[in-house]
Amino acid sequence: MAARANAEWQGDIKAGSGTFTAGDSLSGEFSFKSRFEDAPGANPEQLIAGAHASCFSMALSNVLSEGGNPPESIKTEAKVTLRLLDEGPTITKIELVTVGRVPGVDDAAFQEAANAAKVGCPISKALASVPEITLDATLEA
Repeated sequence: MAARANAEWQGDIKAGSGTFTAGDSLSGEFSFKSRFEDAPGANPEQLIAGAHASCFSMALSNVLSEGGNPPESIKTEAKVTLRLLDEGPTITKIELVTVGRVPGVDDAAFQEAANAAKVGCPISKALASVPEITLDATLEA
């Protein structure tokens, strides 16, 4: 099953603007300012962050469930850092911060599962060229 999205950009890079649609329910507008100057609107890095947080949460749930400990909740925030380098705009870091509520699991087992999910998540694999992907995993009591 292939996931679908489309985008259209109109105008030059600094004054132009774009729109995107991802799947049936996500859509938004983006611009140079929303991407590089923190102005209102969406940007591709937000979409990557959302995809990574979603994928990681599902992967961690799967690892835990396969180990006999289905979670009550996995909440993940992903922060994608875009830097302007000599070679152009580059994603230099992704920070994953996750909190899990998992009955019957100790912290060591949770950390092991979180690291396995980070490595095994399809979005993590797709983003393997990002120089730094960090993980801060907390087991909530």
